[in-house]
Amino acid sequence: MSYTTREPFRVAHRKPATIDPVLSRNKFRGWVHEIQAINRYYRRMLKLSRVTKSYDGVAVLRDIDLSIPEGQVAVIIGASGCGKSTLLRLANGLVLPDRGTVELMGTPVTASTALALRRRMGYVIQEGGLFPHLTARGNVALMPGRLGWSSARTEARMIELAELVRLPTGALDRYPSQLSGGERQRVALMRALMLDPEILLLDEPLGALDPLIRYELQTDLKTLFTALGKTVLMVTHDLSEAGHFADEIVLLREGSIEQQGPMTALIDSPATEYVARFVRAQRSLVDGLVQRAT
Repeated sequence: MSYTTREPFRVAHRKPATIDPVLSRNKFRGWVHEIQAINRYYRRMLKLSRVTKSYDGVAVLRDIDLSIPEGQVAVIIGASGCGKSTLLRLANGLVLPDRGTVELMGTPVTASTALALRRRMGYVIQEGGLFPHLTARGNVALMPGRLGWSSARTEARMIELAELVRLPTGALDRYPSQLSGGERQRVALMRALMLDPEILLLDEPLGALDPLIRYELQTDLKTLFTALGKTVLMVTHDLSEAGHFADEIVLLREGSIEQQGPMTALIDSPATEYVARFVRAQRSLVDGLVQRAT
């Protein structure tokens, strides 16, 4: 019997590919950031479902459905009396809906939960709402004091926020009457951010400021929103200001949502004649002022 001798099977060895560790790390980080962004989008920070609110039998808000993803800046806009500020007060539990539900991170905002949930929100109103008998430092330190923070922790956080909002530390020992309008709003923003809230609620925070200070604060707020990545729900009556800040604009009309979407959608694809007129009115005002100036 004869056997055929076969040549051993040979495996071709390839030289391993060279991988740039820096590029690999950057690519991995990019994937992580994309996944985090998707997760944030689908995590609803604030949700209003079929919300209705009336005062003295007059409906201020009617069947509002509004959902704001985590990390998004949403701006509510509309004519006076359309329900903008009421919607914001419903969001932070200062008032409760007659019908429908309001949820923050999946927790219903009710009479029993509102106080605890407000500690997860920062709230700024027009002209700041600072207590006149307290210094700027006293206003900002009010809630940490109630929650038992140490003086060292409070001071460290305060200095960090003063730098963030560009408030001179010397202004912290002045009373609100001794501060400029812009400084008062910066202090109010510090107070709102002191407990590191998950959402910021801003009710026309720049409405009472003169144009130059308002422009400066708009720029600083935009930078701040981008740096912190927090969810923001803001009220304004100024379309250009809404477009400056918003990922999403919510246009209200007589207590109902007339259109919701990015600024470009309101301008290029108005859902109704009212939206088109609202946009034209604000653009005409700006264009008219520019023409007069030239």
